[in-house]
Amino acid sequence: MTGVELLVALAIAVGLAGILVPILPGSVLILGGVLVWAVDVGGTTAWAVFAVVAAILVVGGVVKYLVPNRRLKSIGVPSSTQWIGAAVGIVGFFVIPVVGLFVGFVLGVYAAERHRVGDQAWPSTKAALRAVGLSILIELVAGLAATAVWVGGVLAT
Repeated sequence: MTGVELLVALAIAVGLAGILVPILPGSVLILGGVLVWAVDVGGTTAWAVFAVVAAILVVGGVVKYLVPNRRLKSIGVPSSTQWIGAAVGIVGFFVIPVVGLFVGFVLGVYAAERHRVGDQAWPSTKAALRAVGLSILIELVAGLAATAVWVGGVLAT
């Protein structure tokens, strides 16, 4: 294994960790690492691996928003509640290191739903928690699939 491959493997590992704990842009790190590898190795195989990894990560990025959003809408959580959760999550990211995004999102959804439906806010909040978990899971699966494609590309070159 070359030095570049070790650095790319480290970037991918940090990217996978960034998906689980959203401090770093996980998918972007994975894609950037594979791009550096493709530039270093060159050739049709390396660029094909990069293209497949990019496609997997783009599809994963789109699906991670569409599926949870559809589930939340199907149970009656309006977009405004999701936007409030996202806004409070962003504030939480800066107030509470590491977990602030999650805590802020959940608190924002709960507060918005409490204002909207009163005492029945908890079911919507639980649905939002499941949606966040599903979103992370979708992105993680995409990241792991991209990693597997890259490992296959390293073995093939």
